[in-house]
Amino acid sequence: MNEPTLAIEFIIKTAPLYAKAKSDRMYLEEFRRSKHAQLKSLAGTEVLGKQDTFAYAHADYIQILEGIREAVETEEKYRWLMTAAQARTECKGKIAPGKG
Repeated sequence: MNEPTLAIEFIIKTAPLYAKAKSDRMYLEEFRRSKHAQLKSLAGTEVLGKQDTFAYAHADYIQILEGIREAVETEEKYRWLMTAAQARTECKGKIAPGKG
């Protein structure tokens, strides 16, 4: 099989993985907001600054941030792999024979 065909097949196989990684990241970003609000309500004070401090320092909130970091890493990995594969399909015919 030629290189552009392999690159296209790679994109087709990788697209669902990229979509899943992106949806995971977006979910975690939205969940972070909900968890922040929940934690603020548990802070035991009416002072908003102290509520925020409690929520941002809470282990549950930090765990969500770590999940977002991992989700972004996975999403970006698949995005750049797909970008590279797409570039291979676009430039393969433009490279002089014996140069690519």
